[in-house]
Amino acid sequence: MLNEISYIGIEEELLFCGVVLVVWQVVTLCFLTRPVRDLDEMIGASRQLAERTEEPVVLSRRLKNVQDELNLVREKALRETFKSQEEEQRKNDLIMYLAHDLKTPLTSVIGYLTLLRDNPEIPGELKAQYTQVVLDKAERLEELINEFFDITRLRLTEIKLELENRNLSRMLEQITYEFQPILAEKGLSWKLSIMPGVEMLCDADKLERVFDNLIRNAVNYSYDHTELSLSMKRDGKQIAVCLENHGKTIPPEKQKRIFEPFFRVDASRDSATGGSGLGLAISKEIVELHGGRIAVESADERIRFLVWLPVGTYTSNHNDPVK
Repeated sequence: MLNEISYIGIEEELLFCGVVLVVWQVVTLCFLTRPVRDLDEMIGASRQLAERTEEPVVLSRRLKNVQDELNLVREKALRETFKSQEEEQRKNDLIMYLAHDLKTPLTSVIGYLTLLRDNPEIPGELKAQYTQVVLDKAERLEELINEFFDITRLRLTEIKLELENRNLSRMLEQITYEFQPILAEKGLSWKLSIMPGVEMLCDADKLERVFDNLIRNAVNYSYDHTELSLSMKRDGKQIAVCLENHGKTIPPEKQKRIFEPFFRVDASRDSATGGSGLGLAISKEIVELHGGRIAVESADERIRFLVWLPVGTYTSNHNDPVK
C-alpha cells in the first residue's frame, strides 16, 4: 500500500514537473519567437521604405511607436523625392523654353545672313535694312541668354544683395521719367501718386530692374492712348507699390502662372507683345530676396501689379492701404 502511494506521489510529481516544463517551453518559445517576428516585420518595413512606395508602413500593435517613426521617415523621404522631381522638371522646362525662344531669332539671323551672302548685288538701302534686322535679332538673342542666366542664378544659387539705404520715392520718380519717350510712342500717359521721402535698405540695381520689368510689361500690354497709374501707399510695416494699366483682362488661370519662368500671357509667344517671359519671374525672385512679395490682379480690362516691400523711414503721413 505504501509502495502504491509512493508510486502515485512520484507520478504526480513527475506530472507536475512535466506541466511546468511544458509551460516553461511555451513561455520560452513565445519570448524567443516574438523578437523574430518583430524583426521580420521591421525587415519588411525597411524594404517598403527602400522602395519609396506611397503606402504607409503597418506593423503589429505592440510596434506602434516604431511604425509611427518609420512613417515619419517615409513621409520625409517622399517629400524630398517629390521636391527633387519638381526641381528636375523645372530645370527641363527652362531648357526647353530657352531652346524654343532661341530658335526664332536665330532662324531670322541665319535667313538674312544667307540672303546677304547669296545676293552680293542687293541694293545698299535693302542691305542696310537686312543688316539692321540681323543686329536686332542678335541683340534679342543676347538679351534672352542674359535673362536665362539671371533666372538660373537667382533660383539655383545663393544671391547676395548689395544692400544700401536708398530713397524709394526718388527711384520711382526717376524710372517713370525715363519711360516718358516709350509711353509717348503709344500715346500713353502717367498718373503718379508717389509718397515723398520713403527710404529702404535694398539692392538698388536689382530693385530698379523689378520696376523696369513691370513698367515695360505694362506698356507692352496697354491699349494705345490710355493711362498708366503708379501709386505708393503704406500698408502696415510695408510700402505697397501699385502699377495699373488698361489692357486685355488676364484670365484667372493665367494670373496663377504669370510669374513662372518663360510663361507668356499670349500663347503664341509673339515677341511683338513682350520679351522672353523671364522678366516677371526675375522680378518675383528679386522682390522675395528683399523680404517682400508681388501679386497680379486683372478684371474689367485692367491689369494691376502690386509689390509690397519692407521699408525703414516714412516721411509721409499717408497711411491708406492700396485699393
